[in-house]
Amino acid sequence: MNKSLTRSIGFWLLLVLALASTAVGGWLVSGQIGTMTTTLLDGTATGIEVYVGQSLVVVGAALLGAGVLGILLAVALVAVQSLIPRATPVVVEPIDWSAGTDDPTAPVDDATATAATEAPSADESSDAPAGEQNETDAETDDQKGSSGSTATATKINVK
Repeated sequence: MNKSLTRSIGFWLLLVLALASTAVGGWLVSGQIGTMTTTLLDGTATGIEVYVGQSLVVVGAALLGAGVLGILLAVALVAVQSLIPRATPVVVEPIDWSAGTDDPTAPVDDATATAATEAPSADESSDAPAGEQNETDAETDDQKGSSGSTATATKINVK
């Protein structure tokens, strides 16, 4: 879980809906119980205030309970998220560019340089009869020395 909890839309939706449900449920319960209490004590209570009021108190209690449960769930998510260890970021050290450069004055191994620069002759690289040359041999003859292989083999910086 790489996403932080504060950037999660689901977490904020849970928290907002839980708070709204708690507020509406508390308002319904307290309002209906207050109305029922005053009308019953005055002796002016009607059947609608008593029986409908009881039903609204039950609905308000369900909303209040769901809201409290949602808030507790959001608190539990925050607690669990804080217990999960986070991956430590990898520290990347700066590159020392001076250490990787080749010294053009450094001595070169002659065997490596000559082996890399020698190209096979037309007789060795082609299975075609003498005098005939296929397209690939003609292409390699045109490109000899243009790939920079001599500079690479001898560790010479080409600028």
